[in-house]
Amino acid sequence: MWIVDRVLTWWNGQTLGTQVWTARHGTKVGEDELGNAYYQTPGGKRRWVIYNGEAEASRVPPDWRGWLTHTYAEPPSKAPLPRKAWEKAHLPNMTGTPAAYHPAGSLYRAEPVARRDYDAWQPE
Repeated sequence: MWIVDRVLTWWNGQTLGTQVWTARHGTKVGEDELGNAYYQTPGGKRRWVIYNGEAEASRVPPDWRGWLTHTYAEPPSKAPLPRKAWEKAHLPNMTGTPAAYHPAGSLYRAEPVARRDYDAWQPE
């Protein structure tokens, strides 16, 4: 069954066609902390990522995103970007997961906050 997944699905990692293209034309330039592998053609004209797991664009850290879009010439594995003390670590989009953000007053919060500034309308 894994052969069918490799040939027909692109959201579970690389397909068979991508694997063949990467083997023939790709040079691995690095890997991020999530296990995603980054490749480029010998001239550096084409750059791509092979996801470790689900193919979700928000799982690419900002420094690697800059390299993929040709904002930075050198990959972060060779020339890492300087980090500021106030920067938070990169997190993928958590929408739809148990770790998603729910603001105060949201019905999806584990402990909804009771509103004191609102009186419900009651018919007379």
